[in-house]
Amino acid sequence: METAVLTLRVNSSVKEKLDQLAEATHRSKSFLAAEAIDRYLETEVWQIKEISLALQEADQGDFASDADVDKLVKKYAG
Repeated sequence: METAVLTLRVNSSVKEKLDQLAEATHRSKSFLAAEAIDRYLETEVWQIKEISLALQEADQGDFASDADVDKLVKKYAG
């Protein structure tokens, strides 16, 4: 996989935690930061995709019925 250099600023407490984690896991700070960014992006991309799909469903009028909502409320309300 091709890589690229990214420079960023973080507050000193984040850097300290990254330093500690790198030492504890015997991984480089670069590896850990790249892994964290990758996980963050996966989550954000998933969330935006799901929101877009939900908006499409809403635009098409695809909503839960009152009976469906009542059933869920009763199920989780105890």
